[in-house]
Amino acid sequence: GIMRGWATLASVLWVFGKIDMQEQLARLEATLAAMPPVRAMGIAVVAYEDQQLTLGAPLAANLNDKGNAFGGSLASIHTLSGWGLVSLELAAAGLQADVYVADSQVRYLAPLYGDLQATARLADDASWEVFLQRFAQRGHASVALVAQVQAEGRPAATLSGRFVAKAKEPA
Repeated sequence: GIMRGWATLASVLWVFGKIDMQEQLARLEATLAAMPPVRAMGIAVVAYEDQQLTLGAPLAANLNDKGNAFGGSLASIHTLSGWGLVSLELAAAGLQADVYVADSQVRYLAPLYGDLQATARLADDASWEVFLQRFAQRGHASVALVAQVQAEGRPAATLSGRFVAKAKEPA
């Protein structure tokens, strides 16, 4: 009947949504790999779920002179996790934009002696709905994010930042 038809349509749309997100994640991976410094750091997508993006990188490619994670690598993976999250959220809303980090603050809390893994999420006082609505209306908007790298279950470094999206110029 009608209900079975709606259920089938809903499952087809869910599958297409998953395929589309897999395609968006593949595009993000390709964009990351196309940037020489990012490729050298070995940064790759680990997970994207519940509007949180996690990127990872091997410690071996990001060592400092003390044998732990290089601060510049931590700042980079934090920033890229935020940049990637904003890019994915815009894509999920069907919007095309260039995304930039406008400002950020990184706090280094403990040395990291393992692989780097940064998870970015929306800041507590921010809203995806407001960000996407402003972008759709004005062609640009900013959003506050936070990101964190864990070391043995505790934060090793944190980032709070503001990311800006600008409508892509026609080619």
